[in-house]
Amino acid sequence: QVQLVESGGGLVQPGGSLRLSCAASGSIFSIKTMGWYRQAPGKQRELVATIRNVDSTSYVDSAKGRFTISRDNAKNTVYLQMNSLKPEDTAVYYCKASTYLTFYWGQGTQVTVSS
Repeated sequence: QVQLVESGGGLVQPGGSLRLSCAASGSIFSIKTMGWYRQAPGKQRELVATIRNVDSTSYVDSAKGRFTISRDNAKNTVYLQMNSLKPEDTAVYYCKASTYLTFYWGQGTQVTVSS
């Protein structure tokens, strides 16, 4: 089992920045990929960024150049640095941990971009 706890969401003005954190605990040795997803009201959950054990990263096109996913192995934490935020980035952001056999979700953290 893997437990994930997200934090760092909040209200920010357009153009502002936020850093989300996802702290993992439990069977963290089994994790192969960590990712950030988001779900806006009335929309499906979508992938934002992923990072693999070898620190290979990938991003959805709308996040490229603005968001950065990173990890601190000593703290078992994955981060999502979000810059130049836009109103369309408003969503609940979820952390996901994938193993070879299954995956786990965090509880989500709300990000609201509004003036």
